[in-house]
Amino acid sequence: MSSGYSSLDDDLEECFFTAKSTFFRNLPSKVPSKNVCKPLEEEEEEEVKPRAPTLQEIKQKIDSYNAKEKNCLGMKLGDDGTYTGFIKVHLKLRRPVTVPAGVRPQSVYDALKEVNPADITDKRTSFYLPLDAIKQLHISSTTTVSEVIQGLLKKFMVVDNPQKFALFKQIRKDGQVLFQKLSIADCPLYLRLLAGPDTDVLSFVLKENETGEVEWDAFSIPELQNFLIILDKEENEKIQQVHKKYSKFRQKLQKSLKDAQGQPG
Repeated sequence: MSSGYSSLDDDLEECFFTAKSTFFRNLPSKVPSKNVCKPLEEEEEEEVKPRAPTLQEIKQKIDSYNAKEKNCLGMKLGDDGTYTGFIKVHLKLRRPVTVPAGVRPQSVYDALKEVNPADITDKRTSFYLPLDAIKQLHISSTTTVSEVIQGLLKKFMVVDNPQKFALFKQIRKDGQVLFQKLSIADCPLYLRLLAGPDTDVLSFVLKENETGEVEWDAFSIPELQNFLIILDKEENEKIQQVHKKYSKFRQKLQKSLKDAQGQPG
């Protein structure tokens, strides 16, 4: 889509940042000469970068934001022109994450502590984060998307490569929920300030960074082995559910046949 948005049911347009896709991207086949001038039409069509807001404009936006914020989670302007505030990130991860073995992460609904490096081992295990869990972060206006992702993974003690994840902004338009992937250099708090405190207008979502096809080369051998264990467990559970379902169905049929014996017609 030209707008960069994708609907809730569409496949994400961005891909995994693996070694293959990140460091070996195809370079342009032709590089324009330095002495060649662009046509006037092209110069006119170039997008003009938005002007950075002044300190007074930022102060006015913060005052307006705080007047609308009802949960005592307003923004605070510093003397150097930067400001701090809160964002909420919805975790919508469909695959398990990897954590050090023997280290049980705290619940996403509890206050999370920093990871003790002494607890990190070579042994790893995988588990699913609760679907649609929400984590509130206190960040500054200079905090980037990349730093938000790394901070979330650190708080949950996730040792997966941060490039396997992406932060999206979610908006509602014409009755649809739309997602747009944010650049790792974007600053979420600035987007929050522009949109206001209403999460129905704008919210942030952490998802897997994928196109729909899983890049299995991006995972380590222990991670893949853990995935197989999880898949085997899920398969056995599904088999048991199917056996139980048809066992009940068989019992009903046998009961119906027994009741029908000796009856005319």
